[in-house]
Amino acid sequence: MNGDPQVGTSANRANTLQIPNVRIEETGELSPSLISAINNLAIDNNSDESSDDQAELDDTSRDEQPAYTFDESTTTLSQPVGPAEHLRAIVINRPTAQMISVFRLQKTREQMTDKEVIDFVMNPVPQGQKVLCKIIRSKDGFGKFYPQYELYIEDTPENGEETRTFLLAARKRKKSKSSHYIITTDKLDVGVSSKSVVGKVRSNFLGTAFAIYSKGRNPFKRESESSNLPIREELGAVVYDPNILGFKGPRKMTVLLIGMTKSGERPEFRPETDAQTLIGKFKNGDHRDILVLHNKSPQWNEETQSYVLNFNGRVTLASVKNFQIVHDNDLDYIIMQFGRVEEDTFTMDFMYPMCPLQAFAIALTSFDAKLACE
Repeated sequence: MNGDPQVGTSANRANTLQIPNVRIEETGELSPSLISAINNLAIDNNSDESSDDQAELDDTSRDEQPAYTFDESTTTLSQPVGPAEHLRAIVINRPTAQMISVFRLQKTREQMTDKEVIDFVMNPVPQGQKVLCKIIRSKDGFGKFYPQYELYIEDTPENGEETRTFLLAARKRKKSKSSHYIITTDKLDVGVSSKSVVGKVRSNFLGTAFAIYSKGRNPFKRESESSNLPIREELGAVVYDPNILGFKGPRKMTVLLIGMTKSGERPEFRPETDAQTLIGKFKNGDHRDILVLHNKSPQWNEETQSYVLNFNGRVTLASVKNFQIVHDNDLDYIIMQFGRVEEDTFTMDFMYPMCPLQAFAIALTSFDAKLACE
């Protein structure tokens, strides 16, 4: 099912996720269908073209003021996400409502250096900051089947007029056996060999598992060993629960991230074998140093006969793509939410421990058609 179930946009239905035909029981554990599918999550890492990893990032820096700042007085009451020293993933710290503030860029995009842009998209947002974004999908002409996605940071200055600052762009590659997105910092240059490439998203054949990478050398390709780039960093993975019974219900997502250190930093994670990857570790039951997140289960609404989620006005149209990402131990802390507001416009908001590149990549996996999930 490629189309999104739609409902009216009246106040009591504005945040409806979708209208399923069958109610699905909610459970706090992995479903049997997901467990049975774990052995089929392999992502083909050997089919990249040789030009994929050759573009070098511009590391030029200038002695200027930071492009973005955070309120130093904003703190939390306990330690950030673990584990860093072989501890199991723990609850995300949830700041109080008064402590959360909206992130604002201190420079225009034109004033930012290439290094400042890369540093921003690659680093986690500190606790207490929420980044409000919009994603615009363009699928005109021949791009209908391979649309381009552009990510903008939203801001509402004191005059009340919304402004948008371009941050990242992405497009699905045409010549690829599975879904393969290229993410760049230049919306006019989204080619695989572009020097502005900062990340990639790759799926397995069925579109049920996705891996998120930074720019770098693919360790699974022999011909790339001569590259002078470092091995790519794995930034995350997304697993969708296969819908083997064909029920029309909400999607079920599992998001895998590297656990944060106690100082709030993301350790580098550069696996060189399939077993070392996030999906490989997840498949083998090794959750050490992995932060396992899920999409928040929508609630059944008898009045509208649909599943609903509270997006606090940030999502206005029903879509199977709408979701909120949480930790099982703290369902009130919305790490990320994504949803439709117009036919080709979507909101995307995220907080610690995600970075902009991770959040954008996770959103891209929701756009992708999933033959086995719906």
